[in-house]
Amino acid sequence: MTALKAHEVARFLVRPDISEGIFLAYGTDGGLVRETAERLIRQLSGNDPASASLTIFDGPELDAEPGRLMLEARSVSLFGGKRIIRVRNASKALVMPLTELRDDPGGAAIILEAGNLTPRDALRALVESAKLGRALPCYPDSDETLANLMRDTFNQQGIRADADVIPTLRDILGNDREITRRELEKLTLFAAASKSLTREDVLLLCADNGALAIDAILDSSGGGHAEKLEMALNRALAASVNPQQLLAMLANHFANLRRWRVEVDNGKSPRAVLEAVKPKPHFSRIGNLEQQLRLWSEPALANATERLLNATSDSRRKPVLAETILRRTTLALCMQAATH
Repeated sequence: MTALKAHEVARFLVRPDISEGIFLAYGTDGGLVRETAERLIRQLSGNDPASASLTIFDGPELDAEPGRLMLEARSVSLFGGKRIIRVRNASKALVMPLTELRDDPGGAAIILEAGNLTPRDALRALVESAKLGRALPCYPDSDETLANLMRDTFNQQGIRADADVIPTLRDILGNDREITRRELEKLTLFAAASKSLTREDVLLLCADNGALAIDAILDSSGGGHAEKLEMALNRALAASVNPQQLLAMLANHFANLRRWRVEVDNGKSPRAVLEAVKPKPHFSRIGNLEQQLRLWSEPALANATERLLNATSDSRRKPVLAETILRRTTLALCMQAATH
């Protein structure tokens, strides 16, 4: 019985211990299922992939005529290359023909792709019990495996990524391996000439919904960085983030700064205050928040909070002017921070 653990799949794909038989990639991560099947096809094709005989079926095609799988597996390749059969969306309807093939696949590699399968699922049980069968579970990556994937990708391309690039990418991306690969390809292409990546590059290229520009708006307003503020506002507004929502978040941000500043005035260091915050701010923001706590006094933060609350109220009474009010208010706060 051969049942690989999820963490063993990557090593298996580098050096499969069999070259024929039934391979089942299954799990909740559809992107990783597809990537696993494609990597296995490349590996089994050998040094001359063009010579391989690859046939692709979609599961529903075979549900009504499962015998077609047997026919294809027993067919002789016209060009003599490796026979590989890929079945997407495989189901238990294939159990009967696969039962006949599992002990004698005739040199063919049958690669199945499926969703999440329980240990009692007939298809999974068949493959796991076969001598020439390998079941390859594909579940969402952990933080560690995704970080390793990103790091390895950048290293292979000779790209130097700043320390906060990988944590920022983890915040942006979900756990779908296909999406992660696509975003990494975009970043490596972008950095092909410069051979370097920054957090700003990641936010610019990968933060499609604009939500991740919000931190930049908060920290630029509080830190006195007018150019960064303009870029972050443009990105967020282009992604249809509501100006009234941004004003409310800014008011909350400055209220937090005010509360933290009181603790600083009572003798705590800015770092100690921020370390005790729940939930803790992302580590990439700690330096910016420390700077803001040093720039602003408690009375100045009280005035800024009141100004933002008034701006939020004005934007609700005059929604057509919400963006203008947002830009005017944030720029005024930014200029005030810059003069401290």
